[in-house]
Amino acid sequence: MRARYAPAEFADLPGWATSGTAEALRAFVAGCARLRATSALTQACAAARALPADEAAARDFFESTFTVYAISSSEGQSEGLITGYYEPVLDGSRTRGTRFRYPVFGVPSDMIVVDLASLYPDLKHRRLRGRIEGRRLVPYYSRAEIEDADGRFDAPVLAWVSDPVALFFLQIQGSGQIAFDDGTRMRLGYADQNGHPYRSLGRHLVERGELPLEQASMQGIQDWAQAHPEKLRAALDSNPSYVFFRVLPDLPVGEGPIGALGVPLRAGASLAVDRRFLPLGAPIYLATTEPLSDAPLERLTVALDTGGAIRGPVRADFYWGSGPEAGALAGRMRQQGRLWLLWPRGAPPPQP
Repeated sequence: MRARYAPAEFADLPGWATSGTAEALRAFVAGCARLRATSALTQACAAARALPADEAAARDFFESTFTVYAISSSEGQSEGLITGYYEPVLDGSRTRGTRFRYPVFGVPSDMIVVDLASLYPDLKHRRLRGRIEGRRLVPYYSRAEIEDADGRFDAPVLAWVSDPVALFFLQIQGSGQIAFDDGTRMRLGYADQNGHPYRSLGRHLVERGELPLEQASMQGIQDWAQAHPEKLRAALDSNPSYVFFRVLPDLPVGEGPIGALGVPLRAGASLAVDRRFLPLGAPIYLATTEPLSDAPLERLTVALDTGGAIRGPVRADFYWGSGPEAGALAGRMRQQGRLWLLWPRGAPPPQP
């Protein structure tokens, strides 16, 4: 599969005339700090840094600096799945106890990461994860194998939490906070993954008749787990993918977690994309609908993050923010939508 970029106009963007752009400008400038000097976005970054972050300046900047491209797949698909994510906050402890008995793991010391790009340029952004067994490199442990390790799994424990379902969704979100009884918090970010493919827990439950499709949201899965604790472990193990975390430094109040580009995410202006098709740091216009609604959700965002479940040119995860209100919106979001890439005028579209 490849991405297609069809030239378009700003007038073609649904809701462009009334959508806000100032927050997207702030997100774009933040992302500029982590782009390579050879990036096609470099000159646009220099111009953006000199601007006041007000609506008039932001709109004029984007319209005068960028060309619009409608994104589709090589198969002609112009609409795709748009989901939402957020930064969860879990109650936890620094030590294991009766209540807090589920570990949040850091990167295991025996996991080996093989970057294939040096040998196979066509496989850039693809890595193998494994471990040494004798003289062989074998796949790394699956979720079920990690859960069955019974203390033999060689990874640091960053914290202990009380809810295995909340921990599962923390891994899906890729970042979050642990709130301790003494009032302090630990901020966690994605560090690595065990190399196994992501499998949707909601789809698993729907396929087995455990949940109707319309209830396969985060909230619906949480309710199902409370009602069927005897089935929970097998259901969680249906997703062999397992995410490992790292402790992040404290960030200023109001700033989101660190995304894949290495800068804090901004609620309502950050998007997770498949970097094989859409370059990180680029402005992306999103046209979809609010969760469980026909109300338009049309705004300019910036590609600041990636995700294990985000696969394909027309596939994105919209960042709602931190806490339970953002979680309620993110958990219900499973909409169809379209994406447009904003790319510097005069520069050819990216060639993933």
